[in-house]
Amino acid sequence: MNILVIYSHPSQKSYTFQVLQQLKTVVEKENWNMEISDLYAMNFQSDMSAEEYEREGFAKTELSIASDVVEEHRKIEQADCIIFLYPVWWSDCPAKLKGWFDRVYSVGYAYKQQPNLPKMKTIKYGLVICTAGHPNEFLNEIGMAQSMQTIMLEDRLGMRFEHKEMIILGGTLDIENVQESHKVVIERLANKIKEYCL
Repeated sequence: MNILVIYSHPSQKSYTFQVLQQLKTVVEKENWNMEISDLYAMNFQSDMSAEEYEREGFAKTELSIASDVVEEHRKIEQADCIIFLYPVWWSDCPAKLKGWFDRVYSVGYAYKQQPNLPKMKTIKYGLVICTAGHPNEFLNEIGMAQSMQTIMLEDRLGMRFEHKEMIILGGTLDIENVQESHKVVIERLANKIKEYCL
C-alpha cells in the first residue's frame, strides 16, 4: 500500500503537525509505504509562472512541465491513497496547497485529456483532513463545512478518485476537549484505507 500525504502547514508547533505525526504512526503500524509532500518544507512554488500560464491557459501541451510538478506527478502515479492535510484558513486551504492544485493539476494530465498525453491515474481513495478552530456544529450551521466539501471533493478531487471523503477536525480553539476524540478518528483511518484500497 502506498500512501501519499500532501501536507500544508508552515509550523511544527501546530496542531496540524501533531495530526501528521499521528498519521505516520497509523501508517507505520500497517507497514505501508508513506511519502509526504511537505509543501512548506519543500518551499513548493505555489504561484504559476507566466510560462506555466502560457501552457495552462492556452492548452499548449507541447510546452514543457516544470520539474517540481513532474515530481508530484510521479508521487501521484505511485499512490493508492492520497491524503490532503491542512488547516482551515479563511474557509479554505492555505495558499501553498491551492497553488499545488493550480500547478500540479496540469492540462493534459489532470484535465482536458488529449490523445498521446500522459493522464493522471484514478486514485482509489482521496481523503481530505483539515483542522479548524470552530466546532463542526458551527461550521455546518453557517454552511461553511458544506462549502469546503463541495470545493475540495467535487472540484479538486472530482472524478480523479474512486472514493473520496472529508474529515473536519473542528473545535481546536478548545483543544483539550477535542484532542482525544480527534485521535480516535485518526486511529480508525487504517480501516477506511483498507476498505477502499485493498
